[in-house]
Amino acid sequence: MNIWLIMLLGGLITFGMRFSFIYLFGRFEVPQTLRRALHYVPPAVLSAIVFPELLIQEGRLALDLANERLLAGLVAVLVAWFTRNTLLTILAGLGALLILQFVL
Repeated sequence: MNIWLIMLLGGLITFGMRFSFIYLFGRFEVPQTLRRALHYVPPAVLSAIVFPELLIQEGRLALDLANERLLAGLVAVLVAWFTRNTLLTILAGLGALLILQFVL
């Protein structure tokens, strides 16, 4: 099967699923309990993506100072805490990671 057809179908399926939720969310009254529960979904998903990348190296838990990803993540957390600026946080984390990889 042609790769472009697969990509187009995947995009259409993804769009259809997301659009259906947006469309239905506006049509029905969602209970307050469900609204509160959905509030926690983005942080949970982001944590599930980020934490393994920061904490696991070569299949083991790496909580030492040789883990440059963890150190760069800590720099990013501090920048986010003090500035509350997403772009600055990303740039600080990436910069810290590049510098730590060069140094370590």
